[in-house]
Amino acid sequence: MKTLLEKNKEWVQRVEQEQPGFFERLSQQHAPELLWIGCSDARVPANQIVGLLPGALFVHRNIANMVVHTDLNCLSVVHFAVDTLKVKYLIVCGHYGCGGVRASLEELRPGLVFHWLRHITDVREKHAELLSRAKDHEARVDLLCELNVAEQVRNLCRTSTLEDAWNSGSELTVYGLIYNIRDGLLQDLDLTVTGKGKCEAVYESFLERMRSKV
Repeated sequence: MKTLLEKNKEWVQRVEQEQPGFFERLSQQHAPELLWIGCSDARVPANQIVGLLPGALFVHRNIANMVVHTDLNCLSVVHFAVDTLKVKYLIVCGHYGCGGVRASLEELRPGLVFHWLRHITDVREKHAELLSRAKDHEARVDLLCELNVAEQVRNLCRTSTLEDAWNSGSELTVYGLIYNIRDGLLQDLDLTVTGKGKCEAVYESFLERMRSKV
């Protein structure tokens, strides 16, 4: 704990040197334009991998970056981001080598988290034929990571919060990204949805690209 507190002080000093008055200004407002839904994996820190300081992202993280329609935590975050913060952009970001995705693919039963991972198992079973085409096990893990992002983008677009916002004329854009821990780079999966009724075409186009790739 002593080390953490010391590193915090060093970070504060560094930020204040680079941007004097940053924390005072930050304390006066909370107006991020972007909601980030990512994985809890410690190797995927949202602000750091996109090079943004505190205040720029509204962040929700859970195991395997899922948007589940019975998860009131995630749904509350989405509603607050859209209805109160008025964010303009929503990102679902997965990452290659995700432990949750791997556990589901390998049919592991890691305690209580198994029940949460059942949602990824549903994705795995839905796309079993496509996954069977992958050249090896690691390629299947990565492909399922991508497919999981696509499914969660679809789930996000189908929430009542986004449908209501689009119906009322709000300009919201949803993106699907994936992060490569091996090189630190983000990849746009071309899962960009800009309005109600547009998600299915984007989703099907993504699946068609996946089928032609493997």
